[in-house]
Amino acid sequence: MTQDAAHDTAPQPYGTPEVPRVAVRGEARLEVDPEIARIGITISARGTDRRTALDDLTRRNTEVLDLIKSYGDPVEKLETGTFSITPELTRHGRAERIRAYHGRVHITAELNDFTALGELTTRLADLDLTQVDGPWWALRPTSPAHGEARRQAVLEAVQRAREYAEALGARLAALVELADLGAENAAPFPPGQGGGMRTMAFSAAEDAGAPPLDLEPQRQTVHAQVNARFTMTPPQL
Repeated sequence: MTQDAAHDTAPQPYGTPEVPRVAVRGEARLEVDPEIARIGITISARGTDRRTALDDLTRRNTEVLDLIKSYGDPVEKLETGTFSITPELTRHGRAERIRAYHGRVHITAELNDFTALGELTTRLADLDLTQVDGPWWALRPTSPAHGEARRQAVLEAVQRAREYAEALGARLAALVELADLGAENAAPFPPGQGGGMRTMAFSAAEDAGAPPLDLEPQRQTVHAQVNARFTMTPPQL
């Protein structure tokens, strides 16, 4: 085969009158129920000396961890974040005298049972010097909703390309390129950020045996986009 013949049969990056191309974008947006929820727990302690603050913080931390673990399978993930013991200096006088020590531990818990979540949140907020933030709702990265959104985006791209071709009296011939834009926005959720998450804060309750919170899970948006290029038969102009 000569060089000219090889050049003639090589794929062209653009359409020709004999083999025109059509480029479209397919998009899908789904509203689905969340699969998991995360809460953040901050445990605090204060003492006039370092050891007292540390002992109180350790005891409360153990109490919180034991309570969360008692829920079993609904708790998918339990992680300890930052830990700190900070001295508080007196405001008056030139000498750097320590007035008290403040201790904090941050914990995150991820649950898949939202009834258990409401009960656990209330029980945690009922503990001394314990703050609860959240919940933050989300889908798992492996959720079937992501795949369904991508399938619908591809189907929309094919339908749009077919409609363009039919408007010209032609029909689609072959798929040339399909590009995923990676547009899913129901990603795992870092605490403190928005994006389809409802945020609440709870502090220790005064009344013992507070009723469980009735939480309404916030539906999540899954978004997918693809770019597609097709060849089609010559139009009937």
